[in-house]
Amino acid sequence: MNILDLGRIEYGAALEIQNRHVEDLLEGTGGEVLLLLEHEPVYTIGRTRDQSSLRERLPHPAIETNRGGQATYHGPGQLVGYPILDLDKRGRDLHRYLRFLEEFLIRLCAEYGVQAHRRDGLTGVWVGEKKIASLGVGVKRWATMHGFALNVLESSLHGFTHITPCGIAGVEMTCLEKESASPVSLARVTAHARESFPAVLNELLR
Repeated sequence: MNILDLGRIEYGAALEIQNRHVEDLLEGTGGEVLLLLEHEPVYTIGRTRDQSSLRERLPHPAIETNRGGQATYHGPGQLVGYPILDLDKRGRDLHRYLRFLEEFLIRLCAEYGVQAHRRDGLTGVWVGEKKIASLGVGVKRWATMHGFALNVLESSLHGFTHITPCGIAGVEMTCLEKESASPVSLARVTAHARESFPAVLNELLR
């Protein structure tokens, strides 16, 4: 698997890179890829008629994109991962893929002494009643795009106050920096993600 660290990048530019890798995978001219990055401040929402989770007078741009789910925020201090995977060869099971992403994030949080978990009926990763990571995926002919967003630093949280995150009323967002007793940096978390993703993928989604 090729793992690319794109650094801090605008949402539209990252989407173009995703689309290019998806087309390469489908045409057989490229392999599976994990894109790791940090976005400039932006709100995104899936293609849905109900966009009430975005609210009004947003401080950052809002983009409708080709993933599932309601509104979320991306910004500095958050680790975003976009796996471009071939689910045609990995079981053709979207729910299993989502559970894999959750498990990967749960294990990543555990590296910092944070006991994260799933919640029944709610996609994503939680610490107690607080949400620390969001998922939103898209699939084209069983090639995946979009993926996960893990809140790492406290600076990643302010943008959520202007929306209803993932359409869940009353949800409180948290981050590794607040929940961990050990020092946290985005560079270190990104390095852990780069190292651990292939092993967890091959264990759980062969």
